[in-house]
Amino acid sequence: MKLIFELSGENPTLPFAELGCVGAILDQRLQVAVVEAPHLESAHRLAMTHCVLEYLGECEPDAVAFRHLLQDLALETHRTFAGRAKKVHGGTNEHNPYSQKEFERMIGTMISGPVSLKNPEVEYRAILSEDRCYFGKVLFSFDRGSYDVRNPGKRDFFHPGVMMPRMARTLVNIAGVQQGYIMLDPFCGTGGILIEAHLLGARAIGSDFDLLMVRGSRQNIPEADLMLADATHLPFCDHAVDAVVTDFPYGQSVCIRKSDTMDMLYGQSLEEIRRVLKTGQRAVIVTHRDISSIAAEYFTVVQRHDQRVHKSLTRRILVLANQRERCV
Repeated sequence: MKLIFELSGENPTLPFAELGCVGAILDQRLQVAVVEAPHLESAHRLAMTHCVLEYLGECEPDAVAFRHLLQDLALETHRTFAGRAKKVHGGTNEHNPYSQKEFERMIGTMISGPVSLKNPEVEYRAILSEDRCYFGKVLFSFDRGSYDVRNPGKRDFFHPGVMMPRMARTLVNIAGVQQGYIMLDPFCGTGGILIEAHLLGARAIGSDFDLLMVRGSRQNIPEADLMLADATHLPFCDHAVDAVVTDFPYGQSVCIRKSDTMDMLYGQSLEEIRRVLKTGQRAVIVTHRDISSIAAEYFTVVQRHDQRVHKSLTRRILVLANQRERCV
């Protein structure tokens, strides 16, 4: 099924990378992508998407081209509908003289059916981004408040500096975690990544070198398998897990053996992750600095992403594979 995804603008690359768990990207512009998705229901797991539309067509981002598109489509509906249009800020269409209202009026007048702006049963939506206008019928939008319910501050056990739920879900999605997968977080902390994997139907396994964190994770996610373990000597058989998603320690306010330097910890942990991860599967690693050169000794580096948290912290996200994939 061909779908349009209106994406979050909070990061330039992560929303597109997350779409890999849904299907193949056919086309993309700023904050919008066209995807061939085999199963619509898989899109419900996404964290960095605002809404999903059935693809109806596309054209140049001007009123004349859009009018011709609507004429060619000759849409009819017996259900009440509304037309909406959005210009993506930051795109090359910023100086487009045509207003969103004009596009919305055309939708309302050129689709045959009853219009209801307050309580429509169907919404048709035009998204103008850079040099394209994408047009579709909204299938569903995301309730981003559902992630706020899982805010770390509302959990039984809290520790400052942890990852927010939407970011944790995004990373789990990028790792390709599926129902029934065994997903490991060898630096599980308070268990935020494990929670998102569990909600997707995966078997969540977490370990940490800090007993306080293991006990805290047990409070936050009793459904997970949790253990006290050194990430450089994991208690698992070779190729035992389907995915690894973890936020490496940054060397501040964390429990690390004094004999370990950070580079040694990263290298030895990556070597262990490679050992326990099934061939062809992904590990998504988060650090406070670029460790691509270390990771490349053990994995194929498939993707790199940056996520600015605040002035003094930018997360460096590496997507790693046990088999050779095309780097993007």
